[in-house]
Amino acid sequence: MNRISRLWVALPLAGALATPALATDGYFSHGYGTQSKAMAGAGVALGLNSLAPATNPAAMVFVGNRHDVGMALFNPNREFSVSGQPSGYPGTFGLAPGTVQSGSKAFPVPSLGANWRLGENGTFGVAAFGNGGMNTDYAAPVFGFAPAGVDMSQMFLAPTYAHKIAGKHALGLSLIGAYQRFEARGLQAFAAFSSHPGNLTDKDHANSFGVGARLGYLGNLLPWLSVGASYQTRIHMSDFEKYSGLFAEKGGFDIPATWTAGIAVKPVDRLTVAFDVQQIYYSKVRSVGNDFLPNLAVAPLGTDQGAGFGWHDMTVYKGGLRLTTGPDWTWLAGYSYARGPIRDNEVLINILAPGVMEQHLTAGVSRLLGKGKLLNFSVMRALPKTVSGPNNLEAPGQQTIDLRMDQWEFDLSFSFGF
Repeated sequence: MNRISRLWVALPLAGALATPALATDGYFSHGYGTQSKAMAGAGVALGLNSLAPATNPAAMVFVGNRHDVGMALFNPNREFSVSGQPSGYPGTFGLAPGTVQSGSKAFPVPSLGANWRLGENGTFGVAAFGNGGMNTDYAAPVFGFAPAGVDMSQMFLAPTYAHKIAGKHALGLSLIGAYQRFEARGLQAFAAFSSHPGNLTDKDHANSFGVGARLGYLGNLLPWLSVGASYQTRIHMSDFEKYSGLFAEKGGFDIPATWTAGIAVKPVDRLTVAFDVQQIYYSKVRSVGNDFLPNLAVAPLGTDQGAGFGWHDMTVYKGGLRLTTGPDWTWLAGYSYARGPIRDNEVLINILAPGVMEQHLTAGVSRLLGKGKLLNFSVMRALPKTVSGPNNLEAPGQQTIDLRMDQWEFDLSFSFGF
């Protein structure tokens, strides 16, 4: 077995053990691959690297022969604050006042991509990458029991075929194999609301598997203008049977459909400007999109209408710049914005999954080390964001909950074989 083959065997296992926690665009990453991350995820109309199947499989035709091996260090800082004393009224659920920070603040996240030419117009590649973002680790008894929190991670393996049409256009198709890992702790207080109290919380990690697809198009319409678009199907996952009393549809937790469209413009030879729009359909997955209230009061947890996190769909706007200076250096920067998926009336349950981030600032650099060898670095800063709302299981106006998060991510990768 050669060195490249060993990498392909090892990486999915390493990724599964890494438990990524990328709470950026909800629980989708803001970008995939170092160059894409440095441009705030923009680049559906560009062939940046062999992680392209995560964004647009058609781009692999323009990537050509290439391998990318990367590792990111992700630092999410999340906390919640409760103001106001519990009322103590019968039927209410008050929280202890004060501020509680989540532990587990550093996560290594690997990625790997490879692409090979097949004849004059085709390519075959494989990409391995991750999502996450529903990760909290509270030592305090948030809902009356400690420790409390959830841990969700997702890994994807995407074999991809892309084909060039008429020299300037390409279509690509990725089959996506998905793996999920989940654990919940400290939710015993909700046992009376569950359809299966024995499968509600503290069941260790559960596993889930599924298959989906992503279809993409990329066209170089003019020497200075390219356009791209892709659509990822909803990935139907096997149920988390250990948590059939927590998630809607008896432990269902599918991965939502998403689409992305964008353009890339070269106003001058050395400068590329990219702009993308992405839509993520969180509300279509019942365990994520079902409202917490009134659902908690009218349907048991774990049933089709059981309470969820109340997440809304996200529309993400991404802009990026790529500037080449001399034969060896490329500089990248970007900014993205999206209204977060959590509204102020859903803050109580989202203490567990505070995906409140809205703005990301990014920058990066690529340095050519020699023929076919490239070193890449990116940094992401997700600006601090707070979402405030009532404890809607308390008396009206009694308690206010603030969810707060900020993030850093540093990504280093090596590209070769191009």
